[in-house]
Amino acid sequence: MSLLIVGTVAFDAVETPHGKVDRMLGGAATYAAVAASYFTPVRLVSVVGEDYTAREHAIFRGRPVNTDGLERVPGPSFFWSGRYSPDMNDRTTLDTQLNCLATFQPKLPAHYRDSRYVFLANIAPSLQLSVLDQLKRKPTLVALDTMNYWMDTALDDLKTVLRRVHVLLINDSEARQLSGHHNLIEAAAIIQRMGPKAVVIKRGEHGSTLFLGRHVFVAPAMPLSRVTDPTGAGDSFAGGFMGALVKAGKHDVAALRRAMIYGSVMGSFAVERFGLDRIRRLTPAQIHARAKQFRHLVHFDL
Repeated sequence: MSLLIVGTVAFDAVETPHGKVDRMLGGAATYAAVAASYFTPVRLVSVVGEDYTAREHAIFRGRPVNTDGLERVPGPSFFWSGRYSPDMNDRTTLDTQLNCLATFQPKLPAHYRDSRYVFLANIAPSLQLSVLDQLKRKPTLVALDTMNYWMDTALDDLKTVLRRVHVLLINDSEARQLSGHHNLIEAAAIIQRMGPKAVVIKRGEHGSTLFLGRHVFVAPAMPLSRVTDPTGAGDSFAGGFMGALVKAGKHDVAALRRAMIYGSVMGSFAVERFGLDRIRRLTPAQIHARAKQFRHLVHFDL
């Protein structure tokens, strides 16, 4: 079973209290695909420009990531630049260049169209809809990520795609904006009425929370002595989360709770170094060992 991932493959420039990188491979689909590839084969759909070379493509080499859906077009790739605050809880966007992403229309190769598990990473809701329309049959599980920008500029399209989604992954400020409610429990309930059966609210250093009907599960953040670069944490979380669900072959409460932990595991690795440097070099043993650490964090006896 494969996981279809649609989103951005990009270049980032990042400045944090621990250093500065002027140009590195990034993008939501890149982080998600690398993280998910430790659990399940991935089918990638994105677009890159002429500045994307074999050096960048090496990130997928040796992994079960099919890149037949990675379109190459003239011109530069999508580029984002940002600076993080001293506590790294906030970031300021310094530059965004859509470049080839401005005219991107996702095209699923024929052998992708039977995908049963789908992760729609953060791109325009109209493009997320077009991906679902290209599938041959209704997928088993669709998860979607979005952001405040689409709530401001494409809310109707976002609400349309949400009606076809099983899981929504967003952060706390996005949940509040989308629902119009400050309390996250109420916000999740409102969002579930929009379509998604499950809502995962990411809260950075405070972990993440799963809302599934009346069921609530809280996954902590891993206590780390050094957080170098938070840029890919959310997308790595999504990749680990979806990869674990595909590997399990089910999405009941137990599987979703376990997937939350594996999402947290991958997110915790991602922040330890700049860009993809940490999660690209993991072993299954390291992933399993950190999952056991998470288990100890939340275990107690009554």
